[in-house]
Amino acid sequence: MDHIVRGVIDFRKNVYPEHKDLFGSLADSQNPDVLFFTCSDSRIDPNMVTGSNPGDLFICRNAGNVIPPHSNETGGMTASIEYAVAVLHVRHIIVCGHTDCGAIKGALDIPALKGLPHVKEWLSHCRSAMEIVRERHGIAGDEPLDTKYLNEAIEENVQQQVQHLRTHPVVAAKLATGKIEIHGWVYDIKSGNIRCCGRDSVQFKDFDEYYADIVARVTND
Repeated sequence: MDHIVRGVIDFRKNVYPEHKDLFGSLADSQNPDVLFFTCSDSRIDPNMVTGSNPGDLFICRNAGNVIPPHSNETGGMTASIEYAVAVLHVRHIIVCGHTDCGAIKGALDIPALKGLPHVKEWLSHCRSAMEIVRERHGIAGDEPLDTKYLNEAIEENVQQQVQHLRTHPVVAAKLATGKIEIHGWVYDIKSGNIRCCGRDSVQFKDFDEYYADIVARVTND
């Protein structure tokens, strides 16, 4: 805990005073433009990766960046989606997976997760992604998936969670009226690169290609 305590002391002494006006503007309200879903993995820092400030991202994290399909059973993810879209009026939703994801490693071989009943149940929300990988490679449903399929499964999981997101009524309504856009990302921890899908394509593209128009605009500013 030493470095955590030291960090809080540094924040109070140096960081907060430097950004006092920003924190003052956030004291009574928030107006994020982006709802950002990502994994609980300690190696992922959404604000660092996106170069964003407090107040820019409404962040939801869990094992495997999972978004359960909409149902009548209320859960934390469902409530967060509803609040971010209906109350905060976010314009973009990013579902961000990452390389070397422990949750997807678990989803490759669910029966091996002995003694982790809640993890097994949670990762059932990744099942469609795993079944797609199996079907694509002709692998029987009772066989564990080899870790050589990990990166493919990570990308497929992001795509499937994006599909789950579309089942939420509040999201479906905003999509139908063009008031929201969904982005699927996979962040490469080792290289810092991001691959993206969404809009009208399910094929992942390099970040600079996917956002070519924005990249061109901001690099010329």
